[in-house]
Order: sequence, then C-alpha cells, then structure tokens
Amino acid sequence: MLDLPAFGRHQPASHTIVHLSDPHFLAGGARHAGGADTERNFARTLDAVRRVHPSPSAIVLTGDLTDLGEPDAYARLRRAVEPVAAELGCPVVWVAGNHDERPALRAGLLDDVAGEQPVTGVWDLDGLRLIALDTSVPGWHHGDLDDGQLDWLGGLLREPAPHGTLLAMHHPPLPAHVPLFDILELRHQDELADVIRGTDVRGILAGHLHYSSSGTFAGIPVSVASSTCYTMNLARPAAEVNGMDAAQSFQLVHVYPDTITHTVVPVDDAPTADFFTEEWLRDMARLSSEERLELFSRKRAPGDA
Repeated sequence: MLDLPAFGRHQPASHTIVHLSDPHFLAGGARHAGGADTERNFARTLDAVRRVHPSPSAIVLTGDLTDLGEPDAYARLRRAVEPVAAELGCPVVWVAGNHDERPALRAGLLDDVAGEQPVTGVWDLDGLRLIALDTSVPGWHHGDLDDGQLDWLGGLLREPAPHGTLLAMHHPPLPAHVPLFDILELRHQDELADVIRGTDVRGILAGHLHYSSSGTFAGIPVSVASSTCYTMNLARPAAEVNGMDAAQSFQLVHVYPDTITHTVVPVDDAPTADFFTEEWLRDMARLSSEERLELFSRKRAPGDA
C-alpha cells in the first residue's frame, strides 16, 4: 500500500476496523439451508479483507458466527479467521448472536468453559476502546441486555478512553426495514440509551439484519454490517423481502479525531477500471494542493487537452 501524505482537511485515520457479520458457519462445511455456500462466501470475504487493508486495528464479527451453535462450526470458523488475523497482525473480536450457543462459542473460540455467561470483553486498540456486548438470549432469537451487563457497561464508561469507545453487539438498536421484524429486535433499548448517553461512546457496530443499514441511537451513530453468508433482497417491496445468495459485503470503519466513517465493501469479482493507478497517485502526491486542485478539480470543455 502506498505511503501517501494526507490530502484535504482530514488527517489519516488513527484506527481502521474490519467489521464482518453473520457468517452462519455449519458443521462439516455444509451449505446454509437457503443454499448459500457459507464457507466459500466467507473465504472470498477474507480474500477481500486481505486486499483492502494491510494492518487493521481489529477484525470484529458481530454475531451469528454459526447457524446452529455446533462445536465443529466454531472450529471451522476459527481456522478460517485466525490465520488471516495473524497475517494482518490484529486481534479478533467474537460477538455472540441469536444463532450462537454461548457454551459452544466459549469453548470453540475463547478456550473458555464459563458456560452460559454472556460473552463480553474489552479491547484497548491503541487508545480506542472496543466493548463487546452479548445481546443473545439463550433459547430465543430476540435480543436483550440484562441489568448485570448494563451495570458492567456503565462502570466501564465512567472513565473515557483517549480515542473514545465503540460498542459491538449483534442486535442493532434500530427499527428494521422488514415488517414484523421487531419481534426479533433488541429489548430494553431505553435502559441501554440511559447508560451510554453522554459518554465517550462514538459508535455502535451491529449485525443481525443481513443488510447494511445505519441510523442513530441515543444520539450515537449505529452501523449494521450485512451478512457474509446470504443477504436480504431489498429490491422487493418490504413485505416481500427474502434472502438471496448475492451482494455479500463487509465494512471498513475508519476512526478520525472528529468523525468515524463506515464504508460498505462489496465482495465482488466485477471488472475494475484502472484510471487511479499507483503511478497516478504518486504524481498527484508530488503536486501542491493548489496544483492538484487545478489539475483534477477544474472542469474542462469538451475537446480540451
């Protein structure tokens, strides 16, 4: 990757996080019930992750790591992700979803035997604090946070972090596009809002919906990553939306001093133009900001050189 100077008013991002969600791995490498080749789709996603950033701050997977909570599915997912994280030199943050089973997740991914305890954690990413919450409810598909997790979270947030805090959870505190999906949404959202409002929380990363979405909650941006397994065909009327084995993506989260961006990265093999080459970037980097503005921003009349 080229080492280029900062252009424009923004300095380079202090942190870049790879945000994946809903891989839905199955034992034996089985396909998802809807027909998607879960492991192939995930492998293509990891190939794209390798290409887009050589040294992310973390890889975060926001839940539904497996489809049925099978021990072999967790083992297969771990074997897929950990070598890539080691290659990129970053930690992996596993977040529990409604399709996960806490005991198998803990044993398979964390080498832990704590059973049904919520899967939570805190990471200091060079001054950026990342907190994983467990919105899964054993035996159910809707989400919730009990008083214990909320008290724990409130205690952590009393001390701000140098670059602020990101929360990672499975069930997003946002309304869904699909009718009646509120049955499966996060409960006790008001209580969560009371805990995080006015703190250093700068963003919430979530999954669950199988399509990319964004909004605000308690004045805080929420970004939902789509699934690496199958996605929802939102080109249909809301009441007819169903899953499809296409349009898989993940997100790059860039943390700046004054903002955080969430960029959807499609996992696609489409032909790509080559106008913005490394040579072009080097040439632009040699120019002053005024020269770049003249060369690249000024509109030319048709036929002008």
